[in-house]
Amino acid sequence: MTHQESQKLPALGTVKQKLQAFKSSINKTSALLLVTGLGVSTFVPVYALTKSSPTASVQRQTQLISQKGTKEITLVSYAVTKAAYEKIIPQFVAKWKKEKGQDLVVRESFGGSGSQTRAVIDGLEADVVALALALDTKKIEQAGLIKPGWEKEAPNGGIVTRSVVALETRPGNPKKIKTWADLAKPGIKIVTANPKTSGGARWNFLALWGSVAKNGGNETQALNYVTQVFKNVAVLPKDAREASDAFYKKGQGDVLLNYENEVLLAAQQGKADSVFEIPSVNISIDNPVAVVDKNVDKRGTREVSEAFVKFLFTPEAQREFAKVGFRPVNPTVAKEVQNRFPKISRLYTVGDLGGWDSVQKKFFDDGAIFDKIQSGRR
Repeated sequence: MTHQESQKLPALGTVKQKLQAFKSSINKTSALLLVTGLGVSTFVPVYALTKSSPTASVQRQTQLISQKGTKEITLVSYAVTKAAYEKIIPQFVAKWKKEKGQDLVVRESFGGSGSQTRAVIDGLEADVVALALALDTKKIEQAGLIKPGWEKEAPNGGIVTRSVVALETRPGNPKKIKTWADLAKPGIKIVTANPKTSGGARWNFLALWGSVAKNGGNETQALNYVTQVFKNVAVLPKDAREASDAFYKKGQGDVLLNYENEVLLAAQQGKADSVFEIPSVNISIDNPVAVVDKNVDKRGTREVSEAFVKFLFTPEAQREFAKVGFRPVNPTVAKEVQNRFPKISRLYTVGDLGGWDSVQKKFFDDGAIFDKIQSGRR
């Protein structure tokens, strides 16, 4: 090497300084992800995960993130959807690469729907939110992050999956709990989360109410029934996860009000204690998905985020949702898997009860029906 050629190379000290700066930036990124609940591994695109060494995966990750044109989006969803998205995301990433010739990194964050909603409002930069109920999505809308009318921006009014309420009992169902009416019988101990703090528990409450009000009864009869049921509630935890822990880990209660998709997934996984009944009169638990407008416009990710949402309604994605216990909204897939799900003779929606704004004010606001029921228990 000539002296003239050697002058073209950076000094060794300069190279070390740049490497140190790069490592520092990676460490800071890792710390930020941990604070927001996003694991460092979520930066690795799903399609790039192989059986190679961790070092190779990290190298691949660094190469992709540093490549010009690589897109990166964040999905924020509620906990029980994780098993489905682990299968759906790789399919979409591969599709995007094939159609656009562009690498895609999908970060994922899972947790309770209410806590995920607060995280997005507080600054977690979600591109797409898939939450347990439209009320949570509307809170993000009210915070100015999602434009009004988001329900019209995706197929099926933005509802990407459905479920119903299940009655999960002890092995052998010793109390013979099979219908909604059984929950009001003396001596039955019920576990359900608190609808004041849990989105899932609101579905439970509305299922109880509708089992009378949308099945030939009037509102007075519905109020009397639900009041009696809550007299039988032995444990009222703050969220669905604590309710499950109380029932299974602590052995409290005779019956747990739960999502059908959760109990079906548990049964598929061979859990011996998965004993449940699906009442034939039930509420349609509608789970929405939406693009977070303010974030995608700032990050330049609108096109890929909208494409991802659209993909969730395809037969490919809907089949993955069905495999983990969700009732698909795609008509073709719904017909394919109809024998996997118990038949519902009377299915009603939140819309049939007046819509979320009306339901929230009527049942769950301070001083509303649920508070009055609770005050009668004390």
